[in-house]
Amino acid sequence: MLYPKNLEEKLGFDKLREILKDKCNGEVGRSYVDRMRFTSDIRFINQRVAQVDECVRIYEAGESFPHSGYIDVANYLDKSEIINAFLLEEELFDLKTALSTLKECLQFFNACDPTLYPELVKVSEHIEFNPLILNQIDMILDDKGKIRDNASPELVSIRSQLNKQLNSLRSKTASVMQSMKKSGYAKEDAKPTLREGRIVVPVPAEHKRHVTGFVHDASSTGQTVYIEPQELLDLNNSIKDLELRERQEVIRILTEITNKIRPEVPGLRKGNNYLGIIDFINAKAKFAMHQESIKPVIVDEPLVAWYHVAHPILLNSFMEQGRKEEVVRQKIELDQERGRVLVISGPNAGGKSIAMQTVALVQYMFQCGMLVPMVEGSKMGVFEDIMMDYGDDQSLENDLSTYSSHLTNMKAMLTKGGSKTLVLIDEFGSGTEPELGGVIAESILEEMNRKEMWGVITTHYANLKFYAEKQQGLQNGAMRYDVENLQPLYKLEQGQPGSSFALEIAQKIGLPKKVVNIARHKAGRKKINMEELLRNLEQEKKELNQKNKEINRLEQKLSSAKEKFEKQSLDLQNKKVKIMNKAREDAQKVLDTANQKIEKAIKEIKETKADKEKTKQLRQNIENFKNSNKPSKKSQDKPEEVYEVIGGTIVVGDAVRVKGQNTMGEVASVSQREAEILVGELRTKVKLNRLERISKKTFRKETREKHSTMSAASSITQKRIDFNTQLDLRGKRAEEVMYELDDFMDSAIMLGETEVRILHGKGTGALREVVRNHLKSFRGIKNVSDDHPDRGGAGVTVVTLR
Repeated sequence: MLYPKNLEEKLGFDKLREILKDKCNGEVGRSYVDRMRFTSDIRFINQRVAQVDECVRIYEAGESFPHSGYIDVANYLDKSEIINAFLLEEELFDLKTALSTLKECLQFFNACDPTLYPELVKVSEHIEFNPLILNQIDMILDDKGKIRDNASPELVSIRSQLNKQLNSLRSKTASVMQSMKKSGYAKEDAKPTLREGRIVVPVPAEHKRHVTGFVHDASSTGQTVYIEPQELLDLNNSIKDLELRERQEVIRILTEITNKIRPEVPGLRKGNNYLGIIDFINAKAKFAMHQESIKPVIVDEPLVAWYHVAHPILLNSFMEQGRKEEVVRQKIELDQERGRVLVISGPNAGGKSIAMQTVALVQYMFQCGMLVPMVEGSKMGVFEDIMMDYGDDQSLENDLSTYSSHLTNMKAMLTKGGSKTLVLIDEFGSGTEPELGGVIAESILEEMNRKEMWGVITTHYANLKFYAEKQQGLQNGAMRYDVENLQPLYKLEQGQPGSSFALEIAQKIGLPKKVVNIARHKAGRKKINMEELLRNLEQEKKELNQKNKEINRLEQKLSSAKEKFEKQSLDLQNKKVKIMNKAREDAQKVLDTANQKIEKAIKEIKETKADKEKTKQLRQNIENFKNSNKPSKKSQDKPEEVYEVIGGTIVVGDAVRVKGQNTMGEVASVSQREAEILVGELRTKVKLNRLERISKKTFRKETREKHSTMSAASSITQKRIDFNTQLDLRGKRAEEVMYELDDFMDSAIMLGETEVRILHGKGTGALREVVRNHLKSFRGIKNVSDDHPDRGGAGVTVVTLR
């Protein structure tokens, strides 16, 4: 049920109808705009909203779908049914345009994947169209809507002769004009002209008797007469005859094609109606794209969970003025837990009524099958009734005062409303003596709550604020206000009542201080305390917001410092690993050199047959080499680690070490002469006589130490491998993306990336704005811009890093 009868006018929905009509191409589409009705049928709502959403997606995907040509040809089809009637060239051209559009629409939906646009495919399923009719029209009509020269053999002949005669007439006329000018019977600047479809020449009145021919006309002053010279009479007659024959042949061709159209009229009527439906859906889609509207999550129960919602008419007006960014969008939530009825309070001209109208109009247009101006993630429920009390409905005829009309509306709401009714009431309880008006309003609100009705109510009455604060099912809301500058912010905050700031506003506009103080005294201490409490609460909220911003700034600074510390720590760890590896390499070289010297000494001892002096000298050389490679006391490293070697046969699963080296591993398999061991991720084969068994305890200890040494390097490498330079935030709410964006940008800066892409989609632009504002907090960013139009345009933010 809709209440009152003029609800659409009160909502402003009649203005939306006019906007949609302007976006339609034809009368059939406009007739569907007129027939658009509110419904609580969830299937109908889902179907209509899905149709518009699919149409929007077609346009956004850049598909080759007709944007225009949805001409209403119903009158032409009526004319075609009349025997011996024929369509004029311009009428036939409109029919050709409409049929071409019909053909393109049907071809598009026949060729596309039916799962992409299922609802629009259903609309097209039962439309039949004979393309031969369009081909036959195209054969006789050119792209400018004129009959082609080759539409028939007879017309080819007639127009060929006509062109020859016209050329002869032009040549003959030029000759006659030249002769008359030489004779002085025509002025030098005189030019031939047309009268009654015949070529004539202007002749001064005093010379008209010197020129043989037929006088057709004279100038208004009578000084010039227009004569058809005798020499041109036959040519003009011949041309008139050919033009008559041409017209007769064109009528014959148009009659013939109309006769061919006549049997197809019933099917073409369906096609014309189909074009009207698509035209209507197109109009809603164009309006939705203009307002960046979306298809919300739809639930089959009363619910309001809207994010970043705007008043559609206000948004449209501001966009036409180029002031889109000035529109204040709201977050509005009505549910069983938070409260079904929202009681909004606050100062006059603070936006209470606009917030209430936004709820009413957006819900109404949604249940009429339109997309709504809010962001992804919003949810919309379905109401069976929308009932509104807005404006002054006093009536002289019915002897109703303003307050009486309000009470009449309240009576209708209480008697006809229920748990699926959405009520919208502006200035609840006003129009009569304040104390009694407030008490009656509270009683009505109590009954509405008992009947579990839903709604948005605006008021200045304190008793309604107190009542909403205490009762389950009700919630308070306040329009934000700049306490310092006494300026409305037009932003709705749910969860607390608002102050009217009446005394502060009175003082600001210059009302005498004495008068304001008297008013303050008369209002009473309790009332003043309440107003001061609300004012202080607003001020504290402002300060809290400022402190939160400062905390966020400090957290970002801390995060940056932490990131810098971790990077430096990682760099030091990497340097340590490099130094250790270099030390091991140098030690191995020294060991290899020592082994060579020992082997050489042994060889020389054998060759000299253990000569004492020679042996002593060789021992001294080895000792000198040993001392030369000893580290100084200052640079002495920790003593060489001792490995716990255990005896026994090497079997699968044993921990082993390569003799003389630090390489350790686990035995994977054993053959007669060699074993296959696992060294970390490496698998290698080593001869058994080069291996020695070590305790599992030693093996685990060394493995842990090596793993901890290399984990930092490996983690940064793995992170570089796993990192994706593109972050997709589409479909997420603004509040959800902050942490994800922080992690993404932190990783990108740490890994030294030069450019990353953030996908947020176009939508209403809210998510894009949140992303752009948050990116300002990162110091490592060089530039932020939209992507190329071919790769997403304003739906993608490209970030260039220093």
